[in-house]
Parts: sequence; structure tokens; C-alpha cells
Amino acid sequence: MDAVANILSRSWSWLRARCRTFWTWLTCLFATLCELCGCCESDVDVEHGIAHRKHTSDIHPADLSAMGDVGKKQAASGGGSAPTHVHKVIMVGSGGVGKSALTLQFMYDEFIEEYEPTKADSYRKKVVLDGEECSIDILDTAGQEDYSAIRDNYYRSGEGFICVFSITDSESFDATNEFREQILRVKNATDASIPIMLVGNKSDLNNERCVMQMQAQQRAEQWGVPYIETSAKNRTNVDKVFYDLMREIKRRKGGTLNANVPGGDAAPRDKPRKKKKCTIL
Repeated sequence: MDAVANILSRSWSWLRARCRTFWTWLTCLFATLCELCGCCESDVDVEHGIAHRKHTSDIHPADLSAMGDVGKKQAASGGGSAPTHVHKVIMVGSGGVGKSALTLQFMYDEFIEEYEPTKADSYRKKVVLDGEECSIDILDTAGQEDYSAIRDNYYRSGEGFICVFSITDSESFDATNEFREQILRVKNATDASIPIMLVGNKSDLNNERCVMQMQAQQRAEQWGVPYIETSAKNRTNVDKVFYDLMREIKRRKGGTLNANVPGGDAAPRDKPRKKKKCTIL
């Protein structure tokens, strides 16, 4: 009887994964066709049609310290006004490097060793970033996409990217160059215009290290991006990766950061450019 139940459970898991994959492909295909036809906005939100999990989570301790008592109560209860900013983050990297483990650790404070590989999962979390309430949308992508159009739509929707490799897998480190090139191509951007974090995961397996820290640091310097080593298992630097990237996204959007908050870069807001008017005679 247990064997039959096990077979039914596995069959249901397989069918559910296939249905989710097909729905994701169908949604992105429709979005691509709409974009080509000009009947939709060019900035496609690929989260529609993807399993979207909303989660109002614990507030980061460093950010809570900057809030007053009222702000702390609102953050703990989930009350207050709706977030004014949503920062969209895309997880990229080869399969098996720990993208989902990092995401789930950040979202739910738990490490899951065995989970079903998925095409893409979308998560939302309310946070307080340097004293201001906002939300982060995380799109956790698969290591390899079957269709380039789907992958391109994922990248097009992102405002910042976390490029993950495993320090125990040199091939995953080599693949980071390709992921970065794909991002720059889809975003039609220069090297320095897109917020990207290079992340070496599985630092808890240092005795199995294949990628030296200096080697990864040199690549990050070539890209002009930060490099951070993390452990999804031990939660080492997990919050730092996401919060640092959100700060960079916010800075490039033109938002101000509180200079009194540790880790908050007080960057001046760029002056808005005046639109030039064209007069037809």
C-alpha cells in the first residue's frame, strides 16, 4: 500500500511540475507575441502566470534599528501604508549552485536540502530598507531555459541580478560570464548600468573549494560589481546580498538613502532631465 501511495505521490509531483512549466512557457510566449504586435507594454511582467508567493517576513535587524517604536509595531503587524517601491531581482546561474536555497533562506529563514527543480518561481517579501518600507520581488530561474524567449522575458523584467555560482564547481563559475553577457544583451545596456552581484555560494564547503576567492574577486573587479561569498545552509551573508542589491537598485532609480543608517550610501539624487520639445513648422 505504501508503494502505491509513493508512486501516486511521485506521479502527482511530476504532473504538477509539467503543468507549471507549460503554463510558464505559454504565458511568456503570449507576452512575447503581444510585445511584438505592440499591443502590450514593452516591460513585460513575467510574474503573471508564474506561481507567485507573497510573504510578509521578519524585518532585517539592521533596518529595524533605524525605525521608531511606531514603525516597529507597524512592521511587526504588517500594518501601515502600502510599500511605495518594489525592487525586482532575478536569480541567475547554473543548475545546482543554490539559487533556490538562497532565495528560500532569505524568504522563510530555512534551508531546504532537497527540493523539486522548477522552471521559475516568483516570491514577494516586505522589508524595511534603511528606514523605508518597500517590497522585493525575487524571480528564481532555472539554470538553463529551454526557450530563449522565456529567458529574455525573465531578464527584461529585472532591475537587479544576483549571478550565483558554487565555489565547489569551477564550471558554474565559468558560466557566469555567459549569464552576464545575456543580461547585458537583453537589457541593451553597458557594463556599469545594470546592478549585478557576483555570489559564490556554498562557503560552508570550503574544504571542497574549486574556485579561489581571489579568482572570483578578480572577475568581479573586471565586471565592476561586488563579490560576496554565501552559505545558504548556514545563512552566511544571505541577507547582505539581497539588501546590498536593493540599495544599489534604489540608488540607480534615483532614490535617496539615509546616511545615518549603517550600510546606507548617501548618494545624491540625479537631476531630472528636461524633455526637449519638437516643433513642426
